Amino acid sequence: MIVYFETILKISSYDNVFNAGYVFMCLFSLPAGIVFFIATSAFSEKWNKIIYVAVTSILTFYYAAQMTYFKIFSTFASLYFFIGAGKAAQFMDVLEDAVLRNIHMLILMLIPSALSLIFVKKMKFPKNNSRNIKFSAAAALCLQIFVVMLVLSSDKGMLSSSYLYRETFLVVDSIDRFGLLTTGRLDIQNILKNSEVFASESEPVVKKEVPDETNSEEKNPIVEDEAEAEYNVMDIDFAELASVEGNKEIRAMHEYFGNLKPTEKNKYTGMFKGKNLIMITAEGFSPYAVDEKLTPTLYKMQQEGFRFTDFYTPLWGVSTSDGEYVACTSLLPKEGIWSFYKSSENYMPFAMGNQLKNIGYTANAYHDHYFDYYFRNLSHPNLGYEYKGLGNGLDVTETWPESDIEMMELTIPEYIDNQPFHTYYMTVSGHLQYTFSGNFIASKNRALVEDLPYSERVKAYIACNIELDRAMEKLIKSLEAKGIADDTLIAISPDHYPYGLEKSEISELAGHEISSEFDLYKGIFILWSEGMEPVEINKTCSSLDIIPTLSNLMGVEYDSRLLMGSDILSDSQPLVMFSDRSWVTDKVYFDAKTGISAVKEGQNINDSYVEEISSKVKDKFKYAAKILDDDYYSIVLGNK
Repeated sequence: MIVYFETILKISSYDNVFNAGYVFMCLFSLPAGIVFFIATSAFSEKWNKIIYVAVTSILTFYYAAQMTYFKIFSTFASLYFFIGAGKAAQFMDVLEDAVLRNIHMLILMLIPSALSLIFVKKMKFPKNNSRNIKFSAAAALCLQIFVVMLVLSSDKGMLSSSYLYRETFLVVDSIDRFGLLTTGRLDIQNILKNSEVFASESEPVVKKEVPDETNSEEKNPIVEDEAEAEYNVMDIDFAELASVEGNKEIRAMHEYFGNLKPTEKNKYTGMFKGKNLIMITAEGFSPYAVDEKLTPTLYKMQQEGFRFTDFYTPLWGVSTSDGEYVACTSLLPKEGIWSFYKSSENYMPFAMGNQLKNIGYTANAYHDHYFDYYFRNLSHPNLGYEYKGLGNGLDVTETWPESDIEMMELTIPEYIDNQPFHTYYMTVSGHLQYTFSGNFIASKNRALVEDLPYSERVKAYIACNIELDRAMEKLIKSLEAKGIADDTLIAISPDHYPYGLEKSEISELAGHEISSEFDLYKGIFILWSEGMEPVEINKTCSSLDIIPTLSNLMGVEYDSRLLMGSDILSDSQPLVMFSDRSWVTDKVYFDAKTGISAVKEGQNINDSYVEEISSKVKDKFKYAAKILDDDYYSIVLGNK
């Protein structure tokens, strides 16, 4: 039964079903099946039947729910989802749509439960003797140990089975490799681990030199012949911190960050110093939503500002708030937890709210949906903002989704006269589902897209983004009326690609075939101020690079070594990272799932290039998680 459920789930969610992961899943299902056998044979026949029906029903619900969740969010639900599940009532229409669109697979999921209810009276569930139960339990334990050892010995490749099982928690890749039941167990282990104190046992302090790695291209911050260059660094002596640190893990962090090369200041440093900054994370925004006629304001901003031609917005594995977390912190999210929620307990000095508030800016943040969804009421004030959303001071009309235009109309008067100001928006009008019956914004703008040569759901998506475009029109006109449009920098980026559309529908919108490897995550970063000279930037970059880029442009003091992204406008080496440890540079596309690297046209690489970048990517994920776990910014900057 477990193998049946796992197979249906894989067929519905993955392109490749019968791979090496299918073998591991079957092997892990053996001890799990024995455990369920013991549970349904240890008591009287009556209770064994009741337990059997209960177990079958729970398994059916669990697999069917996860399959449906994946169809909506393009990931599976970790246990952290249930922390905020009470606020998910508005997704009932989305859920209904997902169920109807996948009813054939859900019917297949229901077959074991249906057969069990039909034939349960005829089925025999005799009580097993204690000797057989003990033997079965021992067999399950031995099988489990054998399979785990087999997994841990499979350590080849960037995304090896051993790495997935022992060192990280990537829910989509874990289910593909080990199955849903095993991934659920790993999820529980991850949650329990994250509820513990993250400090390692201190060791005696040993004064020592920091390793000299000056020959590494990726390390060694400043060498003597570069002494005249200026770097985006703060006055932090990592070598001294490492020499007196008794905690070996914290000491390793000091050594790691101390050996990174910082980014140089450049001709764009301080270009907008003292100016206003409006930063927007746009729900489900896509480069294919920008059109000269349909979304003219967004088109104008894209054409007249910094034009980033190779920008990516990766999708992260736990929740859609991870995309917002990346854009607001330049940190990679930690797998298995809500990183933004976790960060609310930490010192976050490099968030733009904290950076600019510290030099006299007013800092406000707004979200036109429930103020406490994803616990933004905890994370966003910690970023330095006076925060309002629906339910705590932002009185937008409660629809699904709510109107970005109305949010602008209500909020602009609160800050426009308090210069210099920094304002952050998380929009919601672009949210799925993309239908005219279940989406208020799509229905509101339906007449504007009715005659477009697209399918119904693509038209609904465009209608949602027309709302964002008109919200930006309202914002810019307000800035112009105050005479400060040329004194205000506006930055807009998505939280993720529009996964509410099927890949074929995104291809339809784009006008060309979209691959599932890297094209799907091509995003957009609008960086615009009225009257600026347009600048085309062809550098490979991502949402992880937004905070260091803005920090440099705004001329604030920050330490580029302590962020996982880098200033796009600097001469830093390009690197875009994805949750499964795939990556893109200016030279190579690397798919961690397959281990295949494709060298870009006109580029040459040495034999060790892929291995070196892959190691760098793993380090960035590791140390980004440790920054979150250990509140590292408090340690290194002396906030506590």
